[in-house]
Amino acid sequence: MSLTHEIKPNVAKFERWIMEQKSNNLDNIETMPTPEPPFDRRQSERGKTSNTDAFLTLGALVRKALDKDASDIHLKTDSLPVFRLDGVLVRQIGEPVFDHAQMELLARKMMDRPEQHDTLQQKRQLDLSFSLENVGRMRVNIFYQSGSLAMALRIIRTIIPTPEELFLPDMVKNFVHLERGMVLMTGATGSGKSTTLAALMNEINKLYSKHILTIEDPVEYIFTEAKSMVNQRELGIDAVSYPEALRSALREDPDVILMGEMRDPESIEVALTAAETGHLVFTTLHAPAAAETVDRIISSFSGPSQATIRSKLAHNLKAVISQRLIPSEDGGRIAACEVMTTSALIREMILDPIKIKEINDLIVAGKESEGMLSFDESLFRLVKQKKISRNTALRYASSVTNLRLKLDGF
Repeated sequence: MSLTHEIKPNVAKFERWIMEQKSNNLDNIETMPTPEPPFDRRQSERGKTSNTDAFLTLGALVRKALDKDASDIHLKTDSLPVFRLDGVLVRQIGEPVFDHAQMELLARKMMDRPEQHDTLQQKRQLDLSFSLENVGRMRVNIFYQSGSLAMALRIIRTIIPTPEELFLPDMVKNFVHLERGMVLMTGATGSGKSTTLAALMNEINKLYSKHILTIEDPVEYIFTEAKSMVNQRELGIDAVSYPEALRSALREDPDVILMGEMRDPESIEVALTAAETGHLVFTTLHAPAAAETVDRIISSFSGPSQATIRSKLAHNLKAVISQRLIPSEDGGRIAACEVMTTSALIREMILDPIKIKEINDLIVAGKESEGMLSFDESLFRLVKQKKISRNTALRYASSVTNLRLKLDGF
């Protein structure tokens, strides 16, 4: 069979697919997980640019993502770009497709140090931050899949939002006035932890004359100094590891330390030591809720070390903020927060391996005046403020029955 006979059915199939999209008013976007249209090499070539233009094309793509308020861009070799819009993946029909050579070109241009090339080849993945002139900053993960390059680009807004713009609870805003101790931010990947912490750091920057030191991998938001002095260190460029950077930080006269993530027992221990020695430490941990956060930290250690960590945690942990992003009424997403402030009773529970299981019950039963805010209470407030719908709140509730009763006035 000739090549022409092989291609024609695919072309006809693709043209029928395009007509279906137009009739469904989809214009230029298609929501995942609808399959990608049959691949026609000629259609791909028409959407491509030369290697020299690939970077300009990426800039235009990022601008479109910003215009659509996308949070992420996904690129795969020989595949249409995908935007994450309000938490949903949306394939961008009609946008340029990057081939293998162009993806390699983009990766090379994003890497500004020889060791990054080595890391990508050896580990087959690489994290970095990257700026496009007149466009913005991105946190990028470059990785291999099916033997070819792919990228996940998280768009970082240049303007740091205020706590008010994020609709953070007052009790969370008040953490910027702490003098010492540890504030933990938890939540799943993509739950807005970095944005919330940046908002809190910038409040300190605007309100107080302090030395703020950030240790990140990579640096995301860039702070403009106001009343405070701000130094930002990036792993791989300015520091080797979180523990080493944090130990060094203790000799750099900081007042406030932002550590991107507590990844292992060593970084947890050093962060607690920093809080213990009179610094205010903000950091993150991957945990679904406040109570699980405490348990996860303690469980990272074994044997006699657990008792030591319990004591350090009980005396230095000031608060845990657990955050999730919820679809809002205006079409975007908004943060719902669970907050645990370390009261005398919480401190007692942290120290007791049996009572620690009661922390969640205390948060649910607690009041804001006691330093507690349950996730469902946060949802309730967002409904009352008309930020989210009743149905959305019930869909995300920890206890659907209890929240429904509260919304109904019981």
